[in-house]
Amino acid sequence: MTTTQPDPSIFETLESAVRSYCRGWPVVFDWAQGSKLYDEDGHEFLDFFAGAGSLNYGHNHPALKRVLIDYLERDGVTHGLDMSTTAKRTFLQAFQDIVLRPRRLPYKVMFPGPTGTNAVESALKLARKVKGREAIASFTNSFHGMSLGALAVSGNVSKRAGAGVSLMHGMLLPFDNYLGAGGDFRWFERLLEDRGSGLSHPAAVIVETVQGEGGINIARSEWLRALAQLCGRHDMLLIVDDIQMGCGRTGAFFSFEEAGISPDIVTVSKSISGYGLPMSLCLFKPELDIWEPGEHNGTFRGNNPAFVTARAALEIFWTDGLAMEKQTRQRGEQVELQLIAVAEENVADVRGHRGRGLAWGLEFHDRTRAGRVARRAFELGLLVETSGAESEVVKLMPALTVTSEELDEGLGILARAVRETA
Repeated sequence: MTTTQPDPSIFETLESAVRSYCRGWPVVFDWAQGSKLYDEDGHEFLDFFAGAGSLNYGHNHPALKRVLIDYLERDGVTHGLDMSTTAKRTFLQAFQDIVLRPRRLPYKVMFPGPTGTNAVESALKLARKVKGREAIASFTNSFHGMSLGALAVSGNVSKRAGAGVSLMHGMLLPFDNYLGAGGDFRWFERLLEDRGSGLSHPAAVIVETVQGEGGINIARSEWLRALAQLCGRHDMLLIVDDIQMGCGRTGAFFSFEEAGISPDIVTVSKSISGYGLPMSLCLFKPELDIWEPGEHNGTFRGNNPAFVTARAALEIFWTDGLAMEKQTRQRGEQVELQLIAVAEENVADVRGHRGRGLAWGLEFHDRTRAGRVARRAFELGLLVETSGAESEVVKLMPALTVTSEELDEGLGILARAVRETA
């Protein structure tokens, strides 16, 4: 594929060197629809990136676009801080009726700011306020955001180093299967019980049920249940970071549903707006709602256009949540079968594949191979990113609305990219 390189007079001379994704995909994107992106020269790209999980329902879904346009054309409130608005009310009602009540989740809803790391910061802050303790436990290969509090509970060394200051009040635990089969929490519980261990008793434990940026590492349901029970025994709150894996990415609306647990606090962002608009939620059990008015706030915590599309997304995709979950699982099975075929064709090179729903990873023995595969896939018209501590995993996160034919096309491109980078 021949593409026009971006004009260096703007992207290379004016924009900061911190830019990232544009380096791997050196074209100027112009428009998008569904699972397709198009550059300004008209080249088509199949999108298995989905805005890093922010576009679970694809680009510019026509029904969501329509409600957004209608809202803007009638001069609906766009900026409202935490004021009461009709857009917020209709979202909250839909979220209660479609998501919380059917799952018997009594959570209060907090709008902490428009990004995932805002939600994590509010969750950590609330946990410390409730328990009166500073330490937060998290897990190896975790990622919770780029602000200082979120970095302190993330495991990636390079991202932590970017903080430029000491990251305090966190402790890392081994994620499920980090130490091989049979790992459990006995050693951690012993530290918690031993007054001579020197351990600062954590206020909370924060966990991703599937570590997206960490390499698509999947926690078993029994491991998550054991973690929830441990937190209950030792007066620690359980925080589930569902920012990337929530909103149906793993099948059910919340990724923790399969394990049958009820976290004390849940963070949600990325695809909650349904349209890629900035929005995040911090959900928590009612007894934890001890905030003073304005104690945690933010100028953009009331993104009303996002409320509009979020409500519509819930009504369109989750009124019949079982149907949405079934389709995602079927698409996931289709991905798995083709990844098995790729692994069998490249048995000496592929270390393994893993995933749930429509979040999948393909790992290679050669830690540089995933990057080469992603670059070749881009040249062939497929957008995929890498993940893992050393970017050793090709990460597949197509939209939940991807068609079976689009999956076949994209996975065929991936298989070709693997062959051509051997």
